[in-house]
Amino acid sequence: MARIVGGLTTSHIPAIGNAIAKGSHDEPYWKSFFGGYPPVREWLEDVQPDIAVMIYNDHGLNFFLDKQPTFAVGAAPEYYNQDEGWGLPTIAPFKGAPELSWHIIEALVADEFDLVTCQEMNVDHGFAIPMQLFWPDYAERDLRTVPVMINTVQHPLPSPKRCYNLGRSLGRAIEAYPEDLKVVIIGTGGLSHQLDGERAGFINKEFDEMCMEKIVNEPEYFLDMSIHELVRQAGAQGAEFINWLAMRGALNGNVKSLHTNYNIPISNTAAGLMCLENAA
Repeated sequence: MARIVGGLTTSHIPAIGNAIAKGSHDEPYWKSFFGGYPPVREWLEDVQPDIAVMIYNDHGLNFFLDKQPTFAVGAAPEYYNQDEGWGLPTIAPFKGAPELSWHIIEALVADEFDLVTCQEMNVDHGFAIPMQLFWPDYAERDLRTVPVMINTVQHPLPSPKRCYNLGRSLGRAIEAYPEDLKVVIIGTGGLSHQLDGERAGFINKEFDEMCMEKIVNEPEYFLDMSIHELVRQAGAQGAEFINWLAMRGALNGNVKSLHTNYNIPISNTAAGLMCLENAA
């Protein structure tokens, strides 16, 4: 049977991709941010996951405002990264796991989640940057991926509770998969940030730190929170925290926090990193 070994979170802003491309890891502005990732890479080398399930939000590359699903799951043999207008170099495609993807899709639909299923799918920085951060040599590895996209762009957005429950359904589906696989779940985006409007540049460090604390052993704290309250506390783009909650829902109740890192500001965004180990 498949086993979920743990969950990771990371921010995914385009500026990170530019810093990776330019080799800016040791520059003073970036050193603390990139310095948080080696312990997580060491853990990944130890557990050696076969599959990375990436819970992220598309930024207009695969879906746009005229067609924006609430949830979408990729079921392709590979996923291509395309130019999305940020000046980021296009990087190598990501290997898919279509058999596992269809198993997940069927289980989520059985649990009454309405999905868009994507047999062809392009992935933007929300997917590509976390892969580069956790596996800089991903293209040389036999690491397969399953994209799970959550709408954080076009209101109405799914509630924190709905996303957490999506994660619970996702976790059950993975652990019911008959193949002997090790799976890591990644929730990307956030933390607090707002890119436009009267509150452009908004960061809420106190709220961010509370989120990173409670998501470990008290994720239920967020389940009565509305999207409007989440936006008020974390900014318009800080609603990406629902991706983190979906990741946490996929883990079981006995979770150990192995590593965290927090940086502000990174391109007007509070950047959070977590490595959560899932109990057997």
